[in-house]
Amino acid sequence: MILTLENILLVGSLLLILSVFFSKSSKYGIPTVVLFLLVGMLAGTDGIGQINFFDIHLSKFIGTVALILILFSGGLDTRFADIKPVIVPGMLLSTLGVIITALTTGVFIWSVTHLSLVEGLLLGSIISSTDAASVFSIFRAKNSGLKGRIRPLLELESGSNDPMAYFLTLFFIFILKSEAVSFSGLVFFFIKQFALGIPFGIFMGFAIVRIINRISLNSDGLYSVFLIAIAVFTFAVSDFIGGNGFLSVYIAAVILGNRDFVHKRSLTKHFDGQAWLMQIIMFLTLGLLVYPKQLLPVIPMGLLFFFFILLVSRPLAVFLSLLFSGFNLRSKFFISWVGLRGAVPIIFSIYALDANLDNGPYIFNLVFFISLLSVLLQGSTIPWVASLLGLSVPISMRKKSAVEAEYITTIKPVRAELEIRGDSPFVKKSLVSLALPKEVLISMVTREEVLFVPDGTTVFQEGDRLTVMTDSEEIMDGFRKQINPG
Repeated sequence: MILTLENILLVGSLLLILSVFFSKSSKYGIPTVVLFLLVGMLAGTDGIGQINFFDIHLSKFIGTVALILILFSGGLDTRFADIKPVIVPGMLLSTLGVIITALTTGVFIWSVTHLSLVEGLLLGSIISSTDAASVFSIFRAKNSGLKGRIRPLLELESGSNDPMAYFLTLFFIFILKSEAVSFSGLVFFFIKQFALGIPFGIFMGFAIVRIINRISLNSDGLYSVFLIAIAVFTFAVSDFIGGNGFLSVYIAAVILGNRDFVHKRSLTKHFDGQAWLMQIIMFLTLGLLVYPKQLLPVIPMGLLFFFFILLVSRPLAVFLSLLFSGFNLRSKFFISWVGLRGAVPIIFSIYALDANLDNGPYIFNLVFFISLLSVLLQGSTIPWVASLLGLSVPISMRKKSAVEAEYITTIKPVRAELEIRGDSPFVKKSLVSLALPKEVLISMVTREEVLFVPDGTTVFQEGDRLTVMTDSEEIMDGFRKQINPG
């Protein structure tokens, strides 16, 4: 089947619907992302769908946009309070760990294949980043969690290690494509990627907070459109000036997610849905792009490289990066096992195809096979390994509705109704601009006998009666004085 303007909406919507329904199979231990990939492969040229799709440039574009929004969603959901105890080991794992994995794997590949050293290092770099998104979907399906600091460490690593792998991939592609490369030029390229990417991400994070709290859009739905546009803008500008765009996007999102901004709860949920949509589209595209018949010749080498990464390079990277972290042996072994290779390495391998490298197709097929095997084998055994090592924690089996869960997270034990006087500092101030402490929740506002739920854009007026909930009577007394100091 050839995709045309007439059938692309029908085919695309059917593939999305199939992917969503197949995702329910994750409760049986099958990683969700594998199912998305398989749907794409079954729909492709070698599958029952017979869809002829091999557009490298479009696939690269889709993968890049998808990764931007997935990283942005992950950053929004990252809490400083959770990652603060593991920020040093986490950043070591996402930088030093990626470098160790890339170099050891690359040298091994060079020693056993026809690839040159630089091509081996490129392949090692492409396969060096991990994807923990599927890990947590499996744990949610199994109603289990992880002990101690393991989960925040894995969340931090999975959100922050893609930029380093991206840099290394571009680094070795640049060497292969350039006839004369100076060492000083490569060092400058490395420094520029991070020296521009990090501060620009910080700048954009604080800028987004100020803009979104002051922009006062006419329609609430436009706020999500604005954030999507600003996420892509952050990547594009950072990449244009020579910085690491993925790193800028993730940093900006982390800063935004840890500040108060209008419609924060609804926008965070919206981006969670966006991230799922991008994952499905990305994996479907990658599944359509691959020719399963072309994977057969790379299976022997793919198996060899997979087990080398699983048993040698990943454990070496983890144990060296976490040498002084305080994690025990069992935790380190589990963290090594959770180093899944997912969609990101496949996307980076498309960069090798797009660069027209001589061994680009061979690298792409190898990376695809290794990533598929990694998610399938490691992903399906993670709950079992966690239980075997005594690291899993059961979660309540009782399911809560979305409304109930949201209510439980915001309910406070102490409640009072407070009226805003004319001399109150709250008059003509928006809720988000007040930066209320987390212990205080304004659940309702009564204005001229009309009751409504406030959001970040709500501007208070004289005479408003606020239904306030706090964690203690002492906090309520302090807040009562804050509203009406006189």
